Amino acid sequence: MRLYLFADSGEACIGIEKDGFLYDVSDIAGDDMISLIEYFEDYREEFLERLNEEDAKKIEIGNAFILAPYYNPQKIICIGKNYLEHCNEANANPPSKPVVFSKYITAIIGNDDYIIHPEETNQLDYEGELAVIIGKEGKRISKENAFDYVFGYSIINDVSARDLQFSEGQWVRAKSLDTFAPFGPCIVTKDEIENPQNLRIQTRLNGELMQDDNTGSMIFKIPDLIEFVSRNITLVPGDIISTGTPSGVGHFKNPPRYLVPGSEVEVEIEKIGILRNKVKEYSEWN
Repeated sequence: MRLYLFADSGEACIGIEKDGFLYDVSDIAGDDMISLIEYFEDYREEFLERLNEEDAKKIEIGNAFILAPYYNPQKIICIGKNYLEHCNEANANPPSKPVVFSKYITAIIGNDDYIIHPEETNQLDYEGELAVIIGKEGKRISKENAFDYVFGYSIINDVSARDLQFSEGQWVRAKSLDTFAPFGPCIVTKDEIENPQNLRIQTRLNGELMQDDNTGSMIFKIPDLIEFVSRNITLVPGDIISTGTPSGVGHFKNPPRYLVPGSEVEVEIEKIGILRNKVKEYSEWN
């Protein structure tokens, strides 16, 4: 299933996509996507029935105001340097084990929301990434059992202030400023994607293709990441693992290609969709 959070008359609603429409299931599952993720199997049959109801409440997806799938995960776990060609463009050695950092949840925005260009950076960059959505609690999860803990997949743009990132000796602030975690536009349940390690991933800046790779190019695959992270960190439903970005980020272009006010960035992942955001000045924000 393809799950969306959308706004209707000022209320957040959960919808399931079918044939270009979002079928409202909020009366079944409420408006808490993380709760739905945790108890999805309890709702599955009712969801399937709703999709076949002739008089079901629904809205054309093109007319819906799409929100981020949710805004309150316990953790956004990010992986750095996880594509070989990205390591090469950065003149960095491939890591011997996953490089783990985090983004704060207050950075989350949805599809078509604005990325805010703060005054503190002149090197605002994009990073298109596959997001793995955790479906149940687990610790010390083996690679062999890793997919049992996956609920589905989405898209994250790991927006980064490069001048802050490389001058401060750590990455969290440079990647966690408000609006620096565009997320969405939907969650695709894992049964819809046979092989998440064979998905084309692309990023476009103002329509120009900047990143173009396949998730099969990850150095550490999804089971490796889940095993490594969960060794000493408990994963819970709704946790997001952002699996790293391919080559083609703006900072390492010659000349560099940074996001500026008015830029539009799109991250597209096969079988999931397109996450689209524009950039505006901090002074224009609210």
